[in-house]
Amino acid sequence: MGAPSSILLPACELTLPSSPQASGVTVNDEVIKVFNDMKVRKSSSSEEVKKRKKAVLFCLSEDKKKIIVEEGKEILVGDIGETVEDPYASFVKLLPLNDCRYGLYDATYETRESKKEDLVFIFWAPESAPLKSKMIYASSKDAIKKKFTGIKHEWQVNGLDDIQDRSTLADKLGGSVVVSLEGRPL
Repeated sequence: MGAPSSILLPACELTLPSSPQASGVTVNDEVIKVFNDMKVRKSSSSEEVKKRKKAVLFCLSEDKKKIIVEEGKEILVGDIGETVEDPYASFVKLLPLNDCRYGLYDATYETRESKKEDLVFIFWAPESAPLKSKMIYASSKDAIKKKFTGIKHEWQVNGLDDIQDRSTLADKLGGSVVVSLEGRPL
């Protein structure tokens, strides 16, 4: 018996890539600059420190071809204590409830032994995001991760319940040895 002569398959709006970066999405140079500025802790004047980003969100460009810095979705170190009381809670509020994002959060925390700062790469993919968005953000994640060399902490978050409680981030940073996050005891 031969194969049927014609099979109609439903057309899909989005085809899944065959390799991790086959989504074809590129990372804008500004994204890499923001990452490098956040990663490098060179001795700076207090004015330079105030301009450093504490947290920032990245999104896909309108044509879905580039990962870009999302306009206005950042917290500067200088905002803390001025317009931002709790940087972590403010960062959570930047996340869109119905769409995906990538984020970098510069976590300041204390263990029983020492104070530490680490960058955390966050892949925000809430349950309520459209499937097409989840698919393209998931298939493009490696493109941005490859540019973020030296990131120790990666966190995929699927809803506000997972991220609102700061102890969840503390677990990612070091578990029970973390005693405070952003100057607030856990």
